This record gives sequence, C-alpha cells and structure tokens, in this order.
Amino acid sequence: MSNEVLDINATETDSNNGIERDNRKKLAEELGLILANSYALYAETQGVHWNIVGPMFYSVHKLTEAQYEDLAESIDELAERIRALGFKAPAGLGAMRELSYITSDIDYTNAREMLEALIEDNETLSRKMREVVEIAADAGDVKTEDLLTERIGQLEENVWMLRAVAAE
Repeated sequence: MSNEVLDINATETDSNNGIERDNRKKLAEELGLILANSYALYAETQGVHWNIVGPMFYSVHKLTEAQYEDLAESIDELAERIRALGFKAPAGLGAMRELSYITSDIDYTNAREMLEALIEDNETLSRKMREVVEIAADAGDVKTEDLLTERIGQLEENVWMLRAVAAE
C-alpha cells in the first residue's frame, strides 16, 4: 500500500480513467463551484421550509422539504465525483460561502419573495450546470455529464413546481 493513499493531507490522487489530468482538474474546480452553490441553495431552501407562513404554508413546507432532501443527496454525489476525479472537494461553511454566487440572502418574511428567490437560484444553478456539461463532454467525462444532466432535470422540475405553487 502506497504512503500516498494513507496521506490524508494529499490534495490530489492519481486517476487512470482516460480523462486527462488538466481536464479532471478543470472539472473538479467547476464541480466545486456547483457543489458550493448547491449547498447555498440547500440552505436557502431549508430556510424557506422553516419560515413559510400563510395560505401556502402546507404545500410550500412539503415541497421545500422534498427539494432540500434531494439537494442534500446531490451535494454528496457532487463531492464524491470530485474525489473520483482525484481532487479534494471543498468543505466547510467558509469554503462554501467563498465559492458560492448564490447568496441565500432572502427576506424570510414574504412568501412570494421566498418562492421567487428559490426559482431564480434553481435556474441560476441549472444554467451553470449546462456550461459544465459542455466542459465534461469536451473532456470525454460521460459520468459527470450524466450526473449534471440528471441534476439539471431536477432543478427544472423544482422551478416548475415552485412556479405552480406561486401562481396567482
């Protein structure tokens, strides 16, 4: 057994999966951004779940619970994909905050604004994932393409459901 395998401080591990190292590194960096923003969206969605009040309470409460539970699973999958590419996944609130462009700064007292913020941030993340799907395709990384394509579909479904609930 190699000492490198046991070195928990190693920042990179070898991978002979047919994807060039520079491409794996670029994908890991892009996936790190997606991971951080998924984490921010998770926190935002959970905040809405906790704070929703009014006539839409039950439907939004249940919907956001399903969405943040799905996001939690996807966060783990993204981190594991980064590790499979041979790089460390970002971890900790500081790293997530630094890498995220989704700020989760919403007014948790206005149901309409909460839903609009979730719609916007699901769409923002979906658009970023589409960009990274192209990078993965160019690198021949079908696993990352598949992972992100599945996530895009879920985010688009989230938007559809949030819009349906918010419709007047």
